[in-house]
Amino acid sequence: MRGRIYAAALAVLLAAPAAAPSEGELLERGRRIVAARCFLCHGMRGESASELYPQIARQHPRYLEKQLRDFREGRRKGGGMEQMAADLTDADIAALALYFSRQAPEPHPPSDPARVAVGRALYFERPGEELRSCAQCHGPDAAGSETRPRLAGQLPAYTARQLRNFRERVRRNEDELMHRVAARLSDDQIDALADFLGTLK
Repeated sequence: MRGRIYAAALAVLLAAPAAAPSEGELLERGRRIVAARCFLCHGMRGESASELYPQIARQHPRYLEKQLRDFREGRRKGGGMEQMAADLTDADIAALALYFSRQAPEPHPPSDPARVAVGRALYFERPGEELRSCAQCHGPDAAGSETRPRLAGQLPAYTARQLRNFRERVRRNEDELMHRVAARLSDDQIDALADFLGTLK
């Protein structure tokens, strides 16, 4: 009798869903993963020291999760991220996204104020009657959303490279809108936009 009761109790315990990790546990898990594999390129707080890699501090967690899954599953390529993300579990990705979203980015002083002014005007301008402005998708402060990246404070050279990748259809893991918008931009306009976005907090 006791054996049957014990077996039944054990079955209930095994069938019960595991408690979801707390926010503090997720943040600590994310910090450990960053310290083990991410910090060389992105820094411990998502502040990249190289224009090769993006600033990801305060990026929206849902957007970061999508990008990490895209790298893991081969929909997005570049910078060796396919290999870095290959063995990340969904729980690892959620922890990393939360951790980086809580870090504070720093703006970058403008190298050319006149070019920044051009970039500011372009950011709020619609590139075509059938297209939306950058601000309509990424927000007036370029803070982004669940589906659109935060652009504020991004390294200008990184932003410019991504816009050229969209224009040339090298990067294809986002919707068609980015290809159509980027196709309307000249190299000078791309550089101006990137400089402007880098100055935002």
